[in-house]
Amino acid sequence: MEFIVVIPARYASSRLPGKPLADICGKPMIEHVYEKACLSGASKVVIATDHQKVYDIVKGFTDDVIMTRDDHQSGTERLAEVVDLLNLPNETIIVNVQGDEPLLAPENVSQVAQLITDDDAPMATLSVAIECDDEVFNPNAVKVISDINKNALYFSRASIPFDRSSMLEKKSQLDLSQFQRHVGIYAYRAGFIKQYIALSISPLEVLESLEQLRVLYHGYKIKIEQAKIAPHAGVDTPEDLEKVINYIKSL
Repeated sequence: MEFIVVIPARYASSRLPGKPLADICGKPMIEHVYEKACLSGASKVVIATDHQKVYDIVKGFTDDVIMTRDDHQSGTERLAEVVDLLNLPNETIIVNVQGDEPLLAPENVSQVAQLITDDDAPMATLSVAIECDDEVFNPNAVKVISDINKNALYFSRASIPFDRSSMLEKKSQLDLSQFQRHVGIYAYRAGFIKQYIALSISPLEVLESLEQLRVLYHGYKIKIEQAKIAPHAGVDTPEDLEKVINYIKSL
């Protein structure tokens, strides 16, 4: 298995400006993510940024950094530019790792890469078991259901699957065994990234505000299985950043 990791590092963030450079125990956040990704077995780890300051800081610990445009509407568009800039062959497997996950589990990166390597699907991702009723009904927790062959059937902010017995009979507790939460890590074949951005926007992705539904809507497969290691939450706010700092200090 051979794959590369691309880490988008967008500078702007409404809740945490300059997020990739946020200091975590003496290192910028993006360096923590890079170091974890390098432990995944990837043949190359590339950071893609839209800001000169991030580029300059990253050059201090790796030469594998590229500048991308700052007008992309999604992370997938930025990934497509990376594919072009690096002139990657269509069959190259790319794992897209978010730049705000300093506690990234390298094992999950290699797992999603292996999942797409073992199949002809153009895309793969991971999930985790849902362990509390509140998460089932939380629209910020994206639920996913899959078939017996590890193909995603649907992603939703709603409580899928609908536990008819528990919900209609208003039982005090749901049977959580069938509920899975989507984890936002993706593996792609490079050629499919270009196909994806050329696909028409689907009404489902607009309704749910979930980009991956465009793939299913147009009839492509997304492989999915439960992550080997339950991932830590990413960093979206100053409060999240403080939690990560305290966690790393406690190790």
